[in-house]
Amino acid sequence: MALARLHGGPLDGQVLPLDDESQDTLILPYSETQVVYERAGADENTGEGDGPTQAEFHFVEAQDDIDPDADDDDRRNE
Repeated sequence: MALARLHGGPLDGQVLPLDDESQDTLILPYSETQVVYERAGADENTGEGDGPTQAEFHFVEAQDDIDPDADDDDRRNE
């Protein structure tokens, strides 16, 4: 099993399992939109006995604008 470490964007710091170790792009759901992360750099821990293979993915874009305070704005308008 390989792991994707996400950098930047709304999912910064998340670690996700990779079903396909050769994936170069991750398109992930986020709130009511999708975010895109792309592989950056070489895989780490690729030898035997050094833990799961890890790949870094960096934030590229979101399908729509992301407003992390949208829920707070909705509550204020009630």
